[in-house]
Amino acid sequence: MKKVDKIFKGKTLAILSGGGDTPAINSSIECIRNRASMLGYQIYGIRKGWKGLLGDGEIVDLTNQAYDGLYGGTALLSSRTNPFPSKRHPESRVPQIMRNFERYKIDVLVTIGGDDTNGAAKKLHEQEGIPVIGFPKTIDNDLKTHTMHSYNGKEIDAVICPGFPSAAKGLMEFTLRHRTTCESHSRIMVIEIMGRDAGWLTGSAIFGGAEIALVPECVMTKERKDFFFEHVKETYLSSKKKALIIAVSEGVRWWNDETGVIEMVYASKEVDEFGHPRFGGISGVIASEITKRTGIEARAQISGYYPRSGDCREYDRRLTSTLADKVVDLLLREDYGQMPVMNSVVPYQELEEFHTSSIDMGAIGNKELPKEYYDTSNFMFTDAYIDFLSTIIGRPRSIEFNTDFPIVIP
Repeated sequence: MKKVDKIFKGKTLAILSGGGDTPAINSSIECIRNRASMLGYQIYGIRKGWKGLLGDGEIVDLTNQAYDGLYGGTALLSSRTNPFPSKRHPESRVPQIMRNFERYKIDVLVTIGGDDTNGAAKKLHEQEGIPVIGFPKTIDNDLKTHTMHSYNGKEIDAVICPGFPSAAKGLMEFTLRHRTTCESHSRIMVIEIMGRDAGWLTGSAIFGGAEIALVPECVMTKERKDFFFEHVKETYLSSKKKALIIAVSEGVRWWNDETGVIEMVYASKEVDEFGHPRFGGISGVIASEITKRTGIEARAQISGYYPRSGDCREYDRRLTSTLADKVVDLLLREDYGQMPVMNSVVPYQELEEFHTSSIDMGAIGNKELPKEYYDTSNFMFTDAYIDFLSTIIGRPRSIEFNTDFPIVIP
């Protein structure tokens, strides 16, 4: 018998994005919207993350509207709003969320975010019964997605999150462009890269020519700092152009000679609603100490928001589409409290739904770099990491001015 109506006709699905922006959020929104529309849902967009469900709500209708998924960032806007009690907002705002959920007659909520945004969604699902599906998002690539990377006969527990591929490619290009300035002044350049607790993104600077890298997973004790400065000087002096690029994660734990303790450098110690301070400035500290300890001129450069800005790159575009296919499966089975993930690290051509699965949103958490990806003795990413990232953004790139001029002797 022919079915006249679509499966979920008369139902409403809402989408929100929270936390930091990435180049892939609009693509995620568009892909989820398109697939849910085909199932019959009316699609709402919640503006400014969880903030859009407070007060009277801030909701827009995405049904049958033009949407540019290639444009980076999020047209729904974002915030770091936590609906549950926090130090900044001790009162619970869950009743406001629930009132607007009923007021706007939302049947299913899809939350695009990291551990904080999706963690709040999972809590609402468990405590209030809200039907939610999480969707991964971070340029830091530090969510536990249980994505396996096959390398030399070994399975490594890795991660692939929308936003990371575009950011990694952007940071590779950012680092590559600094090579000419670094060589022109025969100096050391310390590039600071986002990464509060993990160095996944920092590794992409190696693909742009960085020769040394520091990550949060490798705590820089007093002894390790001494060894680091020796390694930096040796690497610089042995370089053909007397130039060196060092990539450092913003969350690197660094020994402070004055206080005698291991510290992190903050741009501001004021915390957001999820308890996170704002990092920034470790590159300046390291560059200054390199000059002081080695006598070699060093400069700091903060990549800042550059990696998370700009258009959605090709791999991210297909990755968001593939994970949105899995969202369809979860919707059809009404399997809520889940987040779609990739089962394995695969090249662009193999980004298909059969390589996906889903995990419980309560098991997301933060994922550090596997020990197989970073060599603490040489302050460098390993061949295993190179293989991992090459699958996503291609092989490392390099540039070189090849002419060597003869010396004039009077």
